[in-house]
Amino acid sequence: MKRELQETQRSQIKNPDELPREAFSETDMRLQWNKFAQRLSDSGQKIMATYMQINDPVLDKDGFTIRLELPNAGSKVDFDNSKLELLGYLRGKLHNHDIVIDVHVNEVISTRHAFTPEEKYEKLKAINPALEQLRKMFDLDV
Repeated sequence: MKRELQETQRSQIKNPDELPREAFSETDMRLQWNKFAQRLSDSGQKIMATYMQINDPVLDKDGFTIRLELPNAGSKVDFDNSKLELLGYLRGKLHNHDIVIDVHVNEVISTRHAFTPEEKYEKLKAINPALEQLRKMFDLDV
């Protein structure tokens, strides 16, 4: 019985060289990407769907690497932990089993907030230089 089970399992495993590797366009990839994100959203997996829709995925020049930019390392970890189902879906729908998803983190440097009255004044003066003339005209303190 055990031997028969192993034989049937071996016959179900496909040779990686026999898997399809059809070319696909970035438009086709984005269409399937958005369909999967919508499916996740409809089934209540809103976090993964949000990660998928933060930025548009880009197809690399090699024709099978999909690049996605996420805002922080935490979102990258969450996405990487959940991307196997997405990969399987894309590989099946696009008929290319070489597809990989490459995630990059792009943390935008946060702007420094003005706290002291001098910092606030300098920030406002940068927005509207005429403020300096008014300060001098009315002999105002900062």
